[in-house]
Amino acid sequence: MNSAKFTEKKYLIVFSFVISLFFFWAIALTMGDVLNKHFQNVLSISKSKSGLVQLSIFGAYALMGVPAGIFMKKFGYKLGVILGLVLFAGGCFLFIPAADQQSFNFFRIALFILAMGMATLETVAHPFVAALGDERTSDQRVNFAQSFNGLGAIIGPLLGGFFIFGSGGQDDHSLGSVKSLYAWIGTIILVITVIFFFIKVPNLKDPHAEEMELLDQATGEDHHESNPNAPLWKQRHFIFAVIAQFFNIAAQGGTWAFFINYGVEKMHLQETQASYYFSLSMAMMMIGRFIGTFLMKYIAPNKLLAIFTMCNIVLCLIVSQSFGWISFISLIMLNLFLSIMYPTIFSLGLKRLGNKVQQASSFLVMAMFGGAVFPPIMGKIAETDVAHAYLLPIICYAVIILFALKFYKPKTLK
Repeated sequence: MNSAKFTEKKYLIVFSFVISLFFFWAIALTMGDVLNKHFQNVLSISKSKSGLVQLSIFGAYALMGVPAGIFMKKFGYKLGVILGLVLFAGGCFLFIPAADQQSFNFFRIALFILAMGMATLETVAHPFVAALGDERTSDQRVNFAQSFNGLGAIIGPLLGGFFIFGSGGQDDHSLGSVKSLYAWIGTIILVITVIFFFIKVPNLKDPHAEEMELLDQATGEDHHESNPNAPLWKQRHFIFAVIAQFFNIAAQGGTWAFFINYGVEKMHLQETQASYYFSLSMAMMMIGRFIGTFLMKYIAPNKLLAIFTMCNIVLCLIVSQSFGWISFISLIMLNLFLSIMYPTIFSLGLKRLGNKVQQASSFLVMAMFGGAVFPPIMGKIAETDVAHAYLLPIICYAVIILFALKFYKPKTLK
């Protein structure tokens, strides 16, 4: 039997464009954490108020996840991508009047619209990539695309640090560099939108339902506790995956939002230096994905998820104690173990859902609203001591461990 191809020649152009989306939305997402500190400086706002940056970004994910899934199902992958790109570019261009008015609320509106585009792209791109080839290699394509997401997450803080805090910026206490940077990003996204509009997308089908049937035939398993025809609200593992994803992104959003504050206040670094260390922590996330992918050959995904989560509980305790470089290195290493959480929870939550996979994906993207909830709360604690704020994500990790050890198995409620 011939091994399945990674993708087919007829899909290569479309595949290249779609994986570029993973790269660009990661840049935009991680630059939001650089903006968090810059707004504190320029607009004279508190840490808790600057945490509303994450509320604007992840709040858009909560509102746009399901509508994006419905739009994709009705109009297809191509128009779904175009909608996401238009919203993305529109949000970037709104940074220009927001900077002119020096209005934090205007910036939040711009970020919200930009993030609506990111949420749409994230909802569409994962099943889109999966459909661009044989169902047997769909996971490989998604992981390959996710590696570009990791690369974008490294570049985002570097761009932000250089153009907003560093020598590339016009002034450390000016919004001119922010306006220029996002105008350029918006222009690039708009060009990609126009090009993608003229690219022909072949007829595609969702591989997940077929993949499930093939797996059952190959293994002979009946999964007596799981009924893929039951509604989503009766799929226990999916419900708990949504809850776990909410708390995962809550921990992630809070960890990233105050990284630069920690570097400046606890390590006495310059803001530019702190943003570069933030980029290093994002490199840890990409490395963690490679390590996690390798380890999953020998360790069950749910067990590895529990192990990585427990490691982060220990690291958060060290970060909270302000032990100098030991704590700061622990803060950098948090992303190494955060790396597998999003994709692993996502994949475990989609098991045995048949033709409901696209709908379920929308809810798992919507669960990213957790990233809107925790940063303002952590900001309140950070007003007193930014290190102590890192005790809060431990609550999130406790929920993820519960999912990884008990509620990950596909099971349909009676």
